[in-house]
Amino acid sequence: MSHIRPVTGLNPLTFAIRQAFGLTAVSAFCILAPAALAQTSSEEGDAAELDTVTVQAEALSVVTEGTESYRTPLTSTATRLDLTPRETPQSVSTVTRAQMDDFQLDTINDVLESTPGVTVERLETDRTYYTARGFEISNFQVDGLRVPMPYNNVHGDMDTAIYDRIEVVRGATGLMSGSGNPAATVNFIRKRPTFEPQASISATLGSWDQRRLDVDVSGPLDSEGRVRGRLVASGLDTDSYLDRLHRERGLLYGVIEADLTDSTLLTLGHTWQDNNTDSNMWGALPLYDTAGNPTDYDRSTSPAPDWSYWDVETRRSFIELQQRLGDNWSLKGTVTHLDMLSDSQLLYIGTVPDASTGRIPSSSLWISKYDRHLEQWVVDLHAKGDIEAFGRNHQLVLGTDWSQSRNQQSSLYDASSQDLPPLDEWDGDYPDPSFGDPDFVNDATIKERSVYGAAKLDLADRWTGVAGTRVSWYDAYGEQYGASQATESNGVVTPYAGLIYDVTENASLYASYTEIFSPQTETDRSGQYLDPIDGKAQEVGIKADMFNGGADASFAVFRTEQDNVAQPDGTLPDGTFVYTGGDGITSEGFEATLAGEIATGWQASVGYTYLEVEDADGNDANTYIPRNMVRASTSYRPAAMDQLQVGARLRWQDDIEQARTSAGGKNHQDAYALVDLMASYDFSDSLTGSLNINNVTDEKYLTSLKWDQSFYGAPRHFMANLTWKY
Repeated sequence: MSHIRPVTGLNPLTFAIRQAFGLTAVSAFCILAPAALAQTSSEEGDAAELDTVTVQAEALSVVTEGTESYRTPLTSTATRLDLTPRETPQSVSTVTRAQMDDFQLDTINDVLESTPGVTVERLETDRTYYTARGFEISNFQVDGLRVPMPYNNVHGDMDTAIYDRIEVVRGATGLMSGSGNPAATVNFIRKRPTFEPQASISATLGSWDQRRLDVDVSGPLDSEGRVRGRLVASGLDTDSYLDRLHRERGLLYGVIEADLTDSTLLTLGHTWQDNNTDSNMWGALPLYDTAGNPTDYDRSTSPAPDWSYWDVETRRSFIELQQRLGDNWSLKGTVTHLDMLSDSQLLYIGTVPDASTGRIPSSSLWISKYDRHLEQWVVDLHAKGDIEAFGRNHQLVLGTDWSQSRNQQSSLYDASSQDLPPLDEWDGDYPDPSFGDPDFVNDATIKERSVYGAAKLDLADRWTGVAGTRVSWYDAYGEQYGASQATESNGVVTPYAGLIYDVTENASLYASYTEIFSPQTETDRSGQYLDPIDGKAQEVGIKADMFNGGADASFAVFRTEQDNVAQPDGTLPDGTFVYTGGDGITSEGFEATLAGEIATGWQASVGYTYLEVEDADGNDANTYIPRNMVRASTSYRPAAMDQLQVGARLRWQDDIEQARTSAGGKNHQDAYALVDLMASYDFSDSLTGSLNINNVTDEKYLTSLKWDQSFYGAPRHFMANLTWKY
């Protein structure tokens, strides 16, 4: 696998575009896109007249870009039905384009840190896990199409420049997600071409020599507006508060829509992103020494040598064909292909420092060259529309999907040659490694196919039902690190049921029951694979439209549990370990959210979560996840000076802890609050400047306690941005 690095002297955006040329089928759009800005006023009128032939793009028809809103009126992540937040019988949160722009949320980690009920476990600088309701989030979608994630984590930083909004549905989501954990589903909604010409250029400078440039061009590509395109390009080059860490990121997204007929819409798109990170962490800082004393390093301390790197290149292509069938029905087929190449050279500290000297012995150091190739195909075909029955109108969706994910990995190792000095004195200098042959066969494939259906049922004047089911077939084979991945599950049924009662015109009570399954590779005493883990979620609550319909409020009480989790059941005479199914983790709690415009010019998104997590014996489990969390973002544009906008973001959690794997005791992180401030000013209709200051109180905190290792979050830092829009 190649180790891609930028040509010296190129700025980040030039590097991004130059690297992407030749990789994407829509590169020609880079030449065609400027035509969108050359449309005459008469051509704009022609485009406007074509609005009546636009095929409804399901959830994509709700665009948050340009609205300054912190809410979205429709969502389809949970069921693929177009439902308002009140009609969705689960907890839903959306981070809109306005929130991303206001607070410079340039990566998925930034976005999910702003999402109620979600924690971002930054275990390393370039690998991240997410949790909700006590479980790891394993389910992701792009434009409503599920994206399998083999290891429940994200490699590198996923840039948000191409997204209109990001929706998160908490709880079990097996209806649309297939297999996974009963935590949440994260749905990334991409930007699409616009009927009117528009363009923007945005430049950002920040702490630690951060430089970022974004370009976004969109509009019609022909005189009639029947063909439309969009190009988004972004480049980043930055150092870090962490010693030696340096990042370069390039992004290019191109998409073309074409009205083949008045009722047929064809869409082609491709995204390319390249993350190049030098002196990144594999693992992180030890949290205690051999005597069990907590370590307390400077925030800049890093265990990464100067020769380490982790580069991730991602290419994602898709094609959609949507056909309107009469006035009330549509048929949509989507094919998407993902190619991800990961290339890294890393050092891992496998022990804790000596209590008297602070040194780490060479025998406890792992040096690895790790390469990975993940290839995925996902195909979905579904029909959606309205039906009349029993004198009432109902909404129905029927579909089928298929996916294949092949994960190939190569791990090479080198013996360490010398001890590490105390990490807070180390400058990253360590002998260059040399590597031999791979130690394991790492090639595994997962195939999953399913049929699904869901309906929104108008039961009575105040009663609405949402019901559905998915039937899945799952097959895995191959090996990873010497362990067989072979398992299969046939005809697994995951039901979905919800009931909504309108108490008033503006408030509704709801209850829901949802499931999800997770296949297992463990076998029982007869040699049969255990049945899949069964994730179940129950939720009751109230939702309301508030502030004259400008905001959505909700309060939910939930219970989530896993059944049939593999438990050790001894060994066979040949030494083979065997397992039996048993109860797993259970989480309970409640949450309250508010999102939208609460007064003229005042946007807010606020969420509070309380959580309890226990194992089958009633003991606290997953204690690295906070039990109390607040996520809040707000901005205000005063009527007397509407060129000015000010805002703040708060992320608070209570204290967390986790039992150590050695030396006894627990690792602990006190409760902390992170406060970010922003201000922007419109110098004209086209030019806006903004300033963001993050962690204004300069709080020192650990980014996660999921492992025995962690590192410290960023100290106070700033970003200054200048944006021009047409």
